Amino acid sequence: MKKICVAGAGYVGLSLAVMLANGNQVRLLEINPARVELVNQRQSPITDEYISRYLQEKKLDLVATSDPEAALKDAEIVLVATPTNYDPEENYFNVDSVVDVIQKAVKYAPQAQIVVKSTLPVGFIEKTRADLGITNLHFSPEFLREGKALYDNLYPSRIIIGTDDEDFGRQYLDLLASAAEKDRSDIPCLIIKPTEAESVKLFANTYLAMRVSFFNELDTYAASKGLSTGDIIRGVCLDPRIGDFYNNPSFGYGGYCLPKDTKQLLANYRDVPSTMIRAIVDSNSVRKDYIASEIVKRHPRVVGVYRLVMKSGSDNFRSSSIQGIMKRIKAKGIEVVVYEPIMKEDSFFNSRVERDLAKFKADCDLIVANRITDEIRDVRDKIYTRDLFSSD
Repeated sequence: MKKICVAGAGYVGLSLAVMLANGNQVRLLEINPARVELVNQRQSPITDEYISRYLQEKKLDLVATSDPEAALKDAEIVLVATPTNYDPEENYFNVDSVVDVIQKAVKYAPQAQIVVKSTLPVGFIEKTRADLGITNLHFSPEFLREGKALYDNLYPSRIIIGTDDEDFGRQYLDLLASAAEKDRSDIPCLIIKPTEAESVKLFANTYLAMRVSFFNELDTYAASKGLSTGDIIRGVCLDPRIGDFYNNPSFGYGGYCLPKDTKQLLANYRDVPSTMIRAIVDSNSVRKDYIASEIVKRHPRVVGVYRLVMKSGSDNFRSSSIQGIMKRIKAKGIEVVVYEPIMKEDSFFNSRVERDLAKFKADCDLIVANRITDEIRDVRDKIYTRDLFSSD
């Protein structure tokens, strides 16, 4: 049994804390007192079915606190999973919260191995080691989906640790693989250098953003030429090298990770010849321009935005692509009403938030939906979407 401190009760940190507390002593460090209280009451502060169930059903050695000393004292391993939002003014990730936790770990748990799970700019680990004069700092990229974070930790697609200490690297891989429910022999594991591991995370997410952008631009072309996007995609994806997945057109890639990770990778390319990475970032904006122009062409009086969240089962609408569409059509003077039942506020970007679905349907003469669900199929004639494969 290990003594572990996990910093950050977002979907990455909380899922790790819950998984590892089933067999280890885990202290969860979180600055938000409401989240601390919920976790200690065995309630999940985020939407994740597996996390909620584990908190209710498992006998977990898990205590949440906002006291850094209490959380870090005697910890053998510190996992840092605090937010690293992209700062457009600095053209870089804001890593202040990560640095703060590392400094506190050095102060209160100098014996601990520190593993950063937050997404980082390339070169962060090496620079921070040098700045703080430490060697016990490592990086492990996360590959989790919001709403399914604990499931993805229990059944990992792969586990990667960026470290110069192979002995600790093996211990870390064993810690996560042993806590998982997936058979150990089916989990690909990799020990590489920290800077290469930082690069893996950014390149993996940028590749996914590129795939989204590719099928979106295919859709833009087909729609502009009066062609069947669905037929073209089905034909293209018969090639097994391409595969029939992650190919449903959308309003653009969004969410917490892809927009900021693609921009951070582009920033890391500032002294390296390239064209593709810039094109991926630009493509997302161009797609939103196209979608907004198609909506405006329909001359709607009131446009309803159906859901701000990125996907079903999620409570997160940070940087969701539909927000970009909303801003563009509002700039044309079109009234926008938002249907988002999880929002407590009565307005969003100065647009009315409607929680009554029937009233929302009645008030809007055009409804914009990134994805079709059963609850709006009855007004299909009002809906504008590019969702081809879940709308039938």
